[in-house]
Amino acid sequence: MGVKNLWDILESCKKKLPLSHLQNKRVCIDLSCWIVQLHQVHKSHSAPKEKLYLKSLFHRLRALIALNCSLIFVADGSIPAIKLSTYRRRLTPRTTEVTQDEPRTDNISALRRNMGSEFSCMIKDAKALGMALGIPCLDGIEEAEAQCALLDMESLCDGCFTSDSDVFLFGARTVYRDICLSEGGYVICYEMTDIESTLGFGRNSLISLALLLGGDYSNGVRGIGQESACQILKAVGDDVILKKIASEGLSFVRKSKGSKKQAKGCQSRQNENAADDKLNALGNERNLEQDEQFLQVISAYLKPRCHSADSDAVYSALSVYPFKCIEIQQICQRFFEWPPEQTDEYILPKIAERDLRRLANLRSTSSALGIQTPVKCSVLAIIKPRKLQGEEYFQVSWSNFHGLQSSVVPADLIKRACPEKIIEFEERKAQKKNQNRKKTKSSKSQNKSPTSELDQQLRNLLLDINSQTHMLKSNTRADSLKADLAGQDSITEQKLNSSKSHDSSIYFHASCSLTTEVIDLLSPSPPVRARKVSKGREAATTLSDTIDLTAQCVDVIDLSDSELDASPEHARKARELRSFIASVRDDISWLE
Repeated sequence: MGVKNLWDILESCKKKLPLSHLQNKRVCIDLSCWIVQLHQVHKSHSAPKEKLYLKSLFHRLRALIALNCSLIFVADGSIPAIKLSTYRRRLTPRTTEVTQDEPRTDNISALRRNMGSEFSCMIKDAKALGMALGIPCLDGIEEAEAQCALLDMESLCDGCFTSDSDVFLFGARTVYRDICLSEGGYVICYEMTDIESTLGFGRNSLISLALLLGGDYSNGVRGIGQESACQILKAVGDDVILKKIASEGLSFVRKSKGSKKQAKGCQSRQNENAADDKLNALGNERNLEQDEQFLQVISAYLKPRCHSADSDAVYSALSVYPFKCIEIQQICQRFFEWPPEQTDEYILPKIAERDLRRLANLRSTSSALGIQTPVKCSVLAIIKPRKLQGEEYFQVSWSNFHGLQSSVVPADLIKRACPEKIIEFEERKAQKKNQNRKKTKSSKSQNKSPTSELDQQLRNLLLDINSQTHMLKSNTRADSLKADLAGQDSITEQKLNSSKSHDSSIYFHASCSLTTEVIDLLSPSPPVRARKVSKGREAATTLSDTIDLTAQCVDVIDLSDSELDASPEHARKARELRSFIASVRDDISWLE
């Protein structure tokens, strides 16, 4: 509990910080406060055997471990003698309230806690879980928050987790009251510097609040609320408030209340007079026993019983403890019935991220000193980039890390811990991109469109037809030329031998020597050939020239007019060619 209404008084100093604020810090944890808090959350809807509080503790720890937040459990020791009445009142809340005149003497010694109680067993399980995760536990002599405050005050840690507000009275400077892992995660933080600057309260003023309002060690003063108490403390001042209480008791409170009453006027004079009567009674009945009680409370806060900063217990708690993979698997299997694979899935990525943060810190320190880091990075390679909740991450593979294959790590952490892995990833990415480009080009060259392939086939077919047609025409022209030359030679011989014969005889021989040439009108016309005549026979060739002109009559077969005049084989080939060209045109139009 701590001091009554103190958290309300400190509300203006509360800060909500992101969970990353705890990165690379060492923090003490009041283990009893955490167990009580987690147990109350799950108490209404869980069976005791389920141990949901311990499962929630496990998830809290793994979140802090991933941030490389070094944790120290601090457990309560014996119950201080000055707190026994408050402790009994909490165990039996229905009993009559203890008055402020209840004796608190030094004759009563501290009470050892019952280690066999249910709560003590819960603390024991939490300690075992923490040790398996590499978290040490410091058993306090009395109050755990007092031990946490001493470590914080001696700068042996960066803050402490507790919900007991009297931790400030023991000297703590940074207190984390609560932690939330959802919605990105945050912590509720209170700084003593903010309390001093905003409210004007130092440690002495907070101890005086415990005397006036009540707390674990005192019952407070009836008739004084938190507003009146704060005004009294501000009027007196932090430097002299404890001295005033030690020398005058609570009589100075009556003077402060009287001055406040005169300033406000007579509107609430009756109520103020009643309060003054009580305070006057306190001042008049002041005795040595009351003074002793005040001094005991002040001494309990200023000089608590706890391990000193140079003790072996503190030295052991500040040591680094290893993570025990097999032991944490056994604990989770016993408490949560998890198989080892599920436990590894939960905790191994967090342990790997913590080690990577330690490597990043080591590299930063080494580079500042100009020293190379001899530690090898456990990241094998970067698999691919990821984006989670708007933040940049890398999915990485690990080498020889308790069987962990891959996990997701913040990108900025990779840049600080092993920037060479990012360079290797970019090089592999560029190389793969070039290979994909080459494959794309080759596939494009191999996989042409069907239209272009069909056009190419058609071109090749037409070229073959043209070449075959050209060869056929050349052969036909050669044969025709040979026949023509042979006919011309025979005609010339006949002219020379029978120059004196009758015209009819000459005509008969000439007509017998006529040649017939078949010309395809679809093919180009053959060149015109000139016929040579012997000069010695010019006189006798007048009639023969006429006969030669008649002999040059050509029979023409027009294949384009009718296919019936052509040979059956030629007609068949023509029909096949036409049908093939028509089918090619249909395919091209369908593809387009």
